[in-house]
Amino acid sequence: MAKEQLEVLNALDTAKTQWYHFTAIIIAGMGFFTDAYDLFCISLVTKLLGRIYYHVDGAAKPGTLPPNVSAAVNGVAFCGTLSGQIFFGWLGDKMGRKKVYGMTLMLMVLCSIGSGLSFSHDPKAVIATLCFFRFWLGFGIGGDYPLSATIMSEYANKKTRGAFIAAVFAMQGFGILAGGLFAMFAAFIFEAKFKAPSYEVDPIGSTVPQADYLWRLVLIVGAFPAALTYYWRLKMPETARYTALVANNVSQAAADMSKVMQVDIESEPARVQQPTVSFGLFSKEFLRRHGLHLLGTTSTWFLLDIAFYSQNLFQKDIFSAIGWIPNAKTMNAIGEVYKIARAQTLIALCSTVPGYWFTVAFIDRMGRFKIQMMGFFFMTVFMFALAIPYDYWSDKDHAIGFVILYALTFFFANFGPNATTFVVPAEIFPARLRSTCHGISAAAGKLGAIVGAFGFLYLAQPQDKTKAEAGFPAGIGVKNSLIVLGVVNLLGMLFTFFVPESKGKSLEEMSGEGNEESN
Repeated sequence: MAKEQLEVLNALDTAKTQWYHFTAIIIAGMGFFTDAYDLFCISLVTKLLGRIYYHVDGAAKPGTLPPNVSAAVNGVAFCGTLSGQIFFGWLGDKMGRKKVYGMTLMLMVLCSIGSGLSFSHDPKAVIATLCFFRFWLGFGIGGDYPLSATIMSEYANKKTRGAFIAAVFAMQGFGILAGGLFAMFAAFIFEAKFKAPSYEVDPIGSTVPQADYLWRLVLIVGAFPAALTYYWRLKMPETARYTALVANNVSQAAADMSKVMQVDIESEPARVQQPTVSFGLFSKEFLRRHGLHLLGTTSTWFLLDIAFYSQNLFQKDIFSAIGWIPNAKTMNAIGEVYKIARAQTLIALCSTVPGYWFTVAFIDRMGRFKIQMMGFFFMTVFMFALAIPYDYWSDKDHAIGFVILYALTFFFANFGPNATTFVVPAEIFPARLRSTCHGISAAAGKLGAIVGAFGFLYLAQPQDKTKAEAGFPAGIGVKNSLIVLGVVNLLGMLFTFFVPESKGKSLEEMSGEGNEESN
């Protein structure tokens, strides 16, 4: 590595924490705030969609989305996210982080609005349009993962890098919380304005026509936080590490840094130099140096997201199973949205948000490996603690104990692998492949989310076919599903051994770029 490159990178690694670091966290973090709001708000309104568009006259229970429709509505955004993570991850290494950063945000804004404006009142047309826009919404969200992580890692100093990247990801917690709070607020206003009886009193009257506006409003609001930061994303300079190591323009890297950060580097005459060594993603050299690392980041993120997203997306079904959310027929449509949102908000407030910020506080003290191992361990313990005595927890008198254990599972997911699987891939791969490898790792996670989201729909159904939701086959029940998730978390612990510790090390130490010239 050239001396000028080393000077630029050393200046980044030793720079004091300053205002621009926090500005970058907010700019990148608002993208993740929107990501979480958009991905998880759909779980707040799926029951409402079933009541509005799939009502059956004379049925004993409110209408529900058919299995294939429910799977599509819940899972299509994940398919888009997976595609976006790979595509924009690759594009971020080819074109630069800055050039594609604004594209992802604008896609998210437009598709959030499009989701809420899904055409017609015909069920097929509404669901088809909704799925179309949510796929492309997911595509934009997918690009935010590798780009935000890579940008933050390349701006940060090595002493506090983990906390800065984790802080960007922690904005997800506020996004989930905001989704629940806004849905509660909107449902409260609608219910006060448009009174309706419960389903068992008046099946048709329990779903007022105005309920069709409620779910649309919840989805559209996700566009606003992203739109607010669009201008600031466009104003961000390219990261100095990309400019110095990939574009090989050290002078431009130094100039860009001096505009936004208080660093003192003697600028060399502007010139472009070719890298001395360059191995590709599919080369034997990459496999030798980073093959096991990529296996570790992809496998742990895959396993984590099976458990995390199956819980998050379908926690309303778990709460219903233990009686925390009343039987659907005892509520009207808008009241049901309020109670589902309240449950999600309480979990986010008590466990999800604190878990993220515990990671921010401790990741540069404890290290990534210890936090990830600890998180998977406690997730495994609490899953089995919920599953094995599940009949005990099913008693309504013990519901609070169930919710506490469930909340602790979420706490250690977020003070654990849900944060570290995002942080580590942005630290351990070479600059020219960093965004791509993060995108591949994140895509493996979303594949796990798809497995969790689609699989849990069927697995969690009661073993007695007569008790299953309309259109679903018999499943293995909530108890056995929780046991499966416990085993998944245990596997996550084992694959964590392939993930290297990056605490206190520079990005170039982890990627081996400092030694490339001699190799």
